[in-house]
Amino acid sequence: MNPSNKTILIVDDDQDYLFQLQTKIQNFGFKTITADGQKEAEELLEKVKPDLAILDLMMENEDSGFILCYKMKKKYPDVPIIIATGVAAETGISFDIHDESNRKWIKADCFLDKGIRSEKLKEEIDKLLVKQA
Repeated sequence: MNPSNKTILIVDDDQDYLFQLQTKIQNFGFKTITADGQKEAEELLEKVKPDLAILDLMMENEDSGFILCYKMKKKYPDVPIIIATGVAAETGISFDIHDESNRKWIKADCFLDKGIRSEKLKEEIDKLLVKQA
């Protein structure tokens, strides 16, 4: 897999985190496109089909990431989605996407807690893109 042929959409309302994540992913060799919220991401998705998306969970609303994930999977069912969130640290709530009842409504392929190490992020991206190929 050649990373320079792959485009990753990053959506987060925290400009600093968005920039850091974009820099990391570009350093892995991928192209990136960014949006600072659900609405902007939905507009982008009308024009572009990314190879993978990394979404924040809580943006305009507490469930913006879930809504965007759902809409994106409806439009592009084959595009893997990572939800990167700080919700577990902030609220103590965690989501198990391997639990069958959660899989019905959580359409993400992977959940990562923010503060993720670069090597773990690269590993998850590579795993999802290989599965997609």
